[in-house]
Amino acid sequence: MTGIETGRLILRNWREGDRELFHEINSDAEVMTFFPFRRNRTESDAVMDLLRDEISRFGFGFAAIEVKASGECAGFAGIRRTGLEPHLPDGTVEIGWRLARRHWGKGYACEAATAWLRHGFEALRLEEIVSFAVHDNHRSTAVMERIGLRRDASRDFNHPAVPEAFPHLQRHVVYSLDAAQWRELPN
Repeated sequence: MTGIETGRLILRNWREGDRELFHEINSDAEVMTFFPFRRNRTESDAVMDLLRDEISRFGFGFAAIEVKASGECAGFAGIRRTGLEPHLPDGTVEIGWRLARRHWGKGYACEAATAWLRHGFEALRLEEIVSFAVHDNHRSTAVMERIGLRRDASRDFNHPAVPEAFPHLQRHVVYSLDAAQWRELPN
């Protein structure tokens, strides 16, 4: 993957120096409010390795967000195949993001996600990109709306990876955007 640049950010594959930040966001209780688990360092490292390998293999994935001004990794954003059949059809591509708390409220999620939408629709020629979140995760759904995704209640689902012990985290809402809708957005 060649880095994608925005005005303030570089979206790139993971580096060894990003491990501490990746663990921070995956173990922070507030960042992970809508997930049924936190990851220890070993688990975080394994997931970062998986994401890095996916990006190397496919040319896209959940990539590191680097802040140009500081060189600091702020979190991740990207697109990847969902693997959530039958809830979402095989081949469905999702967009997602997660930032360290100290980087919230700066517009980085929207800036990075918009760049990934552009890459997905223009460079990869995807027909549709979806996003989903726990129904009460208003921070994430607000980003979805700001970047132009539209609520698609007919596709809401109970996430199969969320244990029954966490019923309040099971129901996920779906937002989507297709290539024609993308072309209509003021870019």
